[in-house]
Amino acid sequence: MSLRIPRETLLAKGWPEGPLFGELYAALAELSARGIHDEAYALKLLARRFPPPSPKLTRRDEPAPLAEAIRGENDVEIKNIAAVRRQMQELLRTPVIEAGAVMPDACPVGGGEAVIPVGGAIAVRDAIIPSAHSADICCSLYATVFTSEHPTSALLDSLMASTRFGAGGRPSEEHVPDPVTDEDVWKNPFLKGLQKYAVQHIADQGDGNHFAFLGRISITIDLVNTLAIAGYREISDALRNELNGSSSPISRHVLVTHHGSRGLGAKLYERGQTAAVAETKKVALDIPPAAAWLDAKSEIGQAYWEALSYIGRWTLANHRAIHRRFLENAASSAITAFGNEHNFVWRVGDLYLHGKGATPAWRDEQGRPLLGLIPMNMAEPILLTLGRDNTRYLGFAPHGAGRNRSRSAVLRDYRDRDGALDTARVEQTIRESCADIEVRWWHGKADLSETPVAYKSAAAVRAQIEEFGLATVVAEITPLGSLMAGDAGPQPWLRRRDQLTPKQLRQIEHRADRRKVRQAIQSGDDSDDPR
Repeated sequence: MSLRIPRETLLAKGWPEGPLFGELYAALAELSARGIHDEAYALKLLARRFPPPSPKLTRRDEPAPLAEAIRGENDVEIKNIAAVRRQMQELLRTPVIEAGAVMPDACPVGGGEAVIPVGGAIAVRDAIIPSAHSADICCSLYATVFTSEHPTSALLDSLMASTRFGAGGRPSEEHVPDPVTDEDVWKNPFLKGLQKYAVQHIADQGDGNHFAFLGRISITIDLVNTLAIAGYREISDALRNELNGSSSPISRHVLVTHHGSRGLGAKLYERGQTAAVAETKKVALDIPPAAAWLDAKSEIGQAYWEALSYIGRWTLANHRAIHRRFLENAASSAITAFGNEHNFVWRVGDLYLHGKGATPAWRDEQGRPLLGLIPMNMAEPILLTLGRDNTRYLGFAPHGAGRNRSRSAVLRDYRDRDGALDTARVEQTIRESCADIEVRWWHGKADLSETPVAYKSAAAVRAQIEEFGLATVVAEITPLGSLMAGDAGPQPWLRRRDQLTPKQLRQIEHRADRRKVRQAIQSGDDSDDPR
């Protein structure tokens, strides 16, 4: 009697089809020759000699739990929330994700299956999902409270001389030295060859919704005491010194900058996403590229985490460089400074909390409720908040007011039948919506899609922060002026080649390389794996 075990049984036990099957059948013949004919016992002996690989993970039939800290105020918002819910439910079928939440500023995005929407947050077990922090890694806010007697126009002049907006980076003659670019990190496989981007983007803010905002904060005894009780003694003491024993509120200027990690972060994201797709294919089946992950305990996962940690340090240094240059140009003195990320990954125990447009609002390792900055739009106050550590919503708060409509949809209302913008209407709308502040555009031309008309109601978002118990507003930074990139006109890659500079031609080639990477990600091809 010979021992025969069907091929289907071996496959079901986890052995992959291929050359190994020849060894399995040879081993079965040996067992049969030894008089072993019991199938269960033979499979047990085979498993000892040839341990089958772990079965591959698959997407959940039902998504992980989703908590929604958002309420639609009108038909457009209700429709958007439904789209956000669908996107989050697709993402939450990923086996390593344990829970998700959406914030009051959530809005849907394009880009394919399982893409995290703006205002989305997820808790992931021992894994990092690059797409869930997006290409704008460590997009963040930083505020400096300072003393100045200069008018807003003069301060904006100093700001224009201190930062930069737009595509590309600073030319070599305008590089801003900073110790962060000399850190010993460039052997990391995800950062190798990227030091030039770290150098050229210092004091550089990019475009889109990134801004430099000038405002004022009212310093009161209540604010000082609240920050002291919360554990922010250094900030509290600095503000208390400004009061100088007075019980009356005093007003001080504040600079707030908003930007991410620029070309450096974008490059890291491309590499991380490509590696995540390749690694996920080894352990899971049918996972959409946007949900691909890196095992945080693996060597490659640890390398990516270390690279992300550096990006956090670089972005903070970039904020500080802009603020330092501004204070020098404005002949002003800093009182105190603080900030927070809202596009990032944070490790809490063995969970990796991912936020794409979500402000961390839990308690830090010292037990302090996290201090947060939540901007609404250029004409509304920026909220200074203390987190409420609401675990139902993964401990997050919104990162801003969010959008009801895309940029192109906002502009569509101001176009004629031929698609040309009605510049007179655009200018009138901007004047009316920004009547109380001074607005500057780096490129000289206004961008209507970044003005207050493009954003959700600030009052409604603020009310939902309170309604869902996400954070406590402890102060407001009231607006005086705003600097943004503005409309740079057609991007270089859309112009005629004979109108382009050599640098712009190099940028086009760079973007072509990025398209190849994206195509590889979509197809699951790991030939561009950065390792």
